[in-house]
Formats: sequence, structure tokens, C-alpha cells
Amino acid sequence: MGKEVASALARWCALEIQPGQPVLTAIADVSDAARAWFDRIPSVSIKTDDYHAILASKEVDAVYVAVPHDLHEQIYLDVLKAGKDLLAEKPFGMNLKQAMNIALSARTSGRFVRCSSEFPFYPGAQRVVQAVKSGELGRIIDVRSGFWHSSDLDPNKPINWKRQKARCGEAGVMNDLGLHAWHIPIRMGWKPLRVHAQLQNIVTERPDANRRLVPCDTDDNAIWNVDAMVDGHDTPLRVEVKRIAPGEMNTWFIEVTGTEGCVKYSTKDPKTLWTFRREKEQIWQRIDLGHATQFPVITGPIFEFGFPDAFLQMWAAFLAERSGALGDRFGCATPDEAVMAHQLNEAALESSRKRSVVELNL
Repeated sequence: MGKEVASALARWCALEIQPGQPVLTAIADVSDAARAWFDRIPSVSIKTDDYHAILASKEVDAVYVAVPHDLHEQIYLDVLKAGKDLLAEKPFGMNLKQAMNIALSARTSGRFVRCSSEFPFYPGAQRVVQAVKSGELGRIIDVRSGFWHSSDLDPNKPINWKRQKARCGEAGVMNDLGLHAWHIPIRMGWKPLRVHAQLQNIVTERPDANRRLVPCDTDDNAIWNVDAMVDGHDTPLRVEVKRIAPGEMNTWFIEVTGTEGCVKYSTKDPKTLWTFRREKEQIWQRIDLGHATQFPVITGPIFEFGFPDAFLQMWAAFLAERSGALGDRFGCATPDEAVMAHQLNEAALESSRKRSVVELNL
């Protein structure tokens, strides 16, 4: 993801509205090969295996951190203590306690802090947000949001840190993917009231580097079945995150059903927005989306949008909001939203353990 940042900043000239001019000046990685990749970026003057060297640099104003979850809390706190702004990777710590500690440090330090979540910046996702905010859907009947992929479908895939509680956190796939699926529902102000969760540890052992089978102690798939308060009404909200979803490469989606209209979007078909209006006949309408972004770019509207474009839009939102120029555009996930995602993870874990519905007080 650090390479994606370098790529996004190198493409900054593509933005027609430029919230500042970011310059990548320093990188830190314990891998020699990873650091060597950044030799191709002329602006990088600091390449180090110790991130403290970045924090000590007066040339650095903001830091992006993409490391395994068990390293989040200490590094994030060190960034804030050093007086730097922070774009943090999800899930914002291993668990709720760490997330709350980071959020408290963000508030007391006065630094600008946001959490990474790229998919809501796709044009189709933004059209869903606009439809909900406009009120044109009428009373919301139900919502479905999720993020699926099949990266762990092969049972012979070697174990990695995301399948180990010690590195990923007990919440497993919810830590890994949850904020992506919860970002828009939380931002829309839909308040979860009750949760019944279904968690699955499907592949319980995987080979290690020596081809010995070792335990996988985090869940592969998770579903939150939620009663949410939406515009004063108790409303079903289903959120799904899956590392084992056969046939899915990297699919993020959201569907909102209302009494006057419906809207749904999936990155599986990234140019397509589906809409429905209550009329005499039951008709779903397919809209072919172009490259229409909240921060306009030089790319013509006839062309297709992809993940690198969403990454660029997310960074534009981060720097625009940091400078007070976001306006009414959609912004990156806030520390409080990241904390709420962890609260929902904790509720799901409790629901799974007790095999019951968990009442929330968010």
C-alpha cells in the first residue's frame, strides 16, 4: 500500500482541483527490497528501517502507516506524539481498547487523523450516497453492504498474519475488511441497535513456511445481522465480509431499498449503477457510469474507474479535509467511525460466543 501512495502522489497532476501539493519525502520499511523500490521516487530523501527517523524529520507533516494490526497502536501513538498528522490503515488497532486509545490521542494531540477506506470513493458508491442523502428513496426498507474476496479459498495457501489472532486480532476478517463495508452505513448515521452475528472459521489449519500444518485461529467470514435505527425506523441492515467467497476477486457492494426507490452498486461491475423507481411497472434501470469523481480529474468521463483512481480520490479527500477545503464532499473515515467499527466487531464476537442477539448502546 505504500507503493500505492507513491503512485497516487505521482498522479496528483491528474486532479483538476488540487487540495495542496503533497510530496513524498520519506519512507520506512524493515525490508531492504521494499525500501529499494522507492529509489524510483526522486523526492524521497529519507529511506530508513526505523520509522522514528521519519517522525524526527522536520520535512514531514503527515504520515501514512500501513503495517500489520499488532503494530498499529504503538506506531500511531508515536506519530501523534511527534506532532504529525496521520492517515491510518484500518482497523485502527487490534481491538476496541486500542482503537479508543488511538482516538483519544488523536483528540488530545489536536492532530488531523483519518482512517483508510477506498471503496466508497468509487463513482457508483458516491451515487448511492447521494441517493440516500437526497431522500428520494423514501423510507428505507433495508440495507445490505459487504466486501467479498476469495484469497483464502485454497486450503493449501500458506498461513499469514491475517489468520493469526496474535497479529490480526481476535476479530479476524472483521478487522481485515469490516471498516470498508461499514464506512457508508456509519457515515449515513444509521445507528445499530441489535446484532446477531454469524462467524465462520472454515479452514482451521494451514501450512507454515516449513509445510507443517498450524492452527488458523481467526474467522474467514463474518455476517452482521443488524437492527438499525434509520430515520426514526427500526430497519434491517446486513453487513458481510468474506475472505472465502468463491468466484469473488475483490468485490465491494452496497444495496439500499426504499419505498420510493432503490439503488445498488458493486465493484464487480464497476461501470454499472442499478436504480429502481416506484411506478406502475416494476423496472430496474441500469445506468452506465463514467469516470465521474467528486474531485474532478483530467480523465474523460467516458473512461472506466478503478482502484488506483479510488486511492487517489481518498488521498484528495484526506488532504482537502486536512486543509478545511472538503466542503460537502465525502470524507475519509474518522477516528470515531473506526472506533464504532470496532464496537460492532466486539458485538459480533459476543453474539457468536453466546449464540444470541446482542443489544448495543452506541
